[in-house]
Amino acid sequence: MIELTALERNFINDFQGNFPLESRPFAIAAKQIDCTEYELLDTLIKLRTKKILTRFGPLYDALRLGGGLTLAALSAPEKRYKAITKLVNSYPEVSHNYRREHKLNMWFVLATEKSEQISPTLYSIEQATGMRVYNFPKQEEFYIGLWLHLYKNKKIATVPLPVPVRKRAALSSGSFSIDEMDRKLIHQTQGGLPIAQTPYANIAKTLFLSETEVLQRLNRMLQSGIIRRIGAIPNHYKLGLTANGMTVWDINDDHLFKMGELIGQLDFVSHCYQRPRNLPFWPYNFFAMVHGHSRNEVDIKAKRIQDLLGNNCHAHDILFSTAILKKTGLRLAA
Repeated sequence: MIELTALERNFINDFQGNFPLESRPFAIAAKQIDCTEYELLDTLIKLRTKKILTRFGPLYDALRLGGGLTLAALSAPEKRYKAITKLVNSYPEVSHNYRREHKLNMWFVLATEKSEQISPTLYSIEQATGMRVYNFPKQEEFYIGLWLHLYKNKKIATVPLPVPVRKRAALSSGSFSIDEMDRKLIHQTQGGLPIAQTPYANIAKTLFLSETEVLQRLNRMLQSGIIRRIGAIPNHYKLGLTANGMTVWDINDDHLFKMGELIGQLDFVSHCYQRPRNLPFWPYNFFAMVHGHSRNEVDIKAKRIQDLLGNNCHAHDILFSTAILKKTGLRLAA
């Protein structure tokens, strides 16, 4: 496990969201965690260099942007696994790809600019790989928000999203439509914010806008839910949460919503969805992501879910990830 300074730990704990939309955001953030602006900028550069952060900036919601988003899986033969991985990862629409322990051993997230592009992209992947692709679109979202808390004793835990972040997500209307300049702004920031004293002014200069307009546009997208949050995205593997278990459950349909709301409130569940069954091969209609320091810890957490579900659950499994094959986040074309 990586040793972090108190400043690094405090920054990650406080700014996985709620990063200021102000002219000198690092100066404001530094004051909150009792350091100087220069110390914070240097700290962030080190966190990025050591790959403790996978990204720093806005976290965009593809669905709120009017695009398509789905989880898909295929069963790749071992002899062709590397070749199939290369083919799947070559699609810019594939934002995340994981190897998991299951007959379906490759799971990837597809994010397209338009919802109608999902089906033809999945078909294209099938044609390119020669493998059947199983589609598991989100039908209901009960909770999403991987937020970590780092303790002095090197312990790390997943915790619920802070109240302000959850409240804003609940109030966001999603009625705001982006224009061409918003699109350019998203393209400029989807990989992260500049690590500079005036990051928004730097972006504004690139886009030939005023800093005020950049701040206003980002704030509108944040309030509408197009941006889920702005801040640090920690690499939970680097920080010690190396066991990543996608728990899947076969739950009675008439109890699913109630159970989903219940499981979504657990502090160790970072993502919680209803997704379609694919019978007879795939009987599961409920997905909950669980993270831990070890497989045993994930097993214990999954047992807590099982106890809560009781007789409403007929079968379950845990698909542990063994490799990150791709992880880029949303990417809009220029």
